[in-house]
Amino acid sequence: MTEPKIWVYFYGSYINFDVLREVDLVVDEWEVAKLAGFDIRIAPRANLVRSDQHCVYGILAKATHRELERLYIEHSKGILGETYLPEAVLVETSSGTWRAAICYICPEMVARTPAPDYVQRIIGPARRFDFPEWYIARLESFMP
Repeated sequence: MTEPKIWVYFYGSYINFDVLREVDLVVDEWEVAKLAGFDIRIAPRANLVRSDQHCVYGILAKATHRELERLYIEHSKGILGETYLPEAVLVETSSGTWRAAICYICPEMVARTPAPDYVQRIIGPARRFDFPEWYIARLESFMP
């Protein structure tokens, strides 16, 4: 029996499908989406902080619980050293549809300077997905 997939909202380096493939997560269904009520920080990894003045652009995609476990336990925690926890969110897709999704946020990240190649792994896909220029400038502001 095939494991069901759920909607998940990616906003950092996981909007980069090459990074997802590193943990055998192949995205076959996705859409650009934005999440209001949060701002992005990259210090040293991408993370979200609550903000009533900002929104975050990312990718809404489908994944299984096992794929998310590999991504957020084996990769994020085991390799990158950051613990991200799931949170329910409501995102608006580029087609104007509202969708409930799971989003992973790190509750406590020690602020450090991000690596330039890490930030580029986010900026590159953001350009390809045609995120707004002001948002790409926001991502570029995290380059050391």
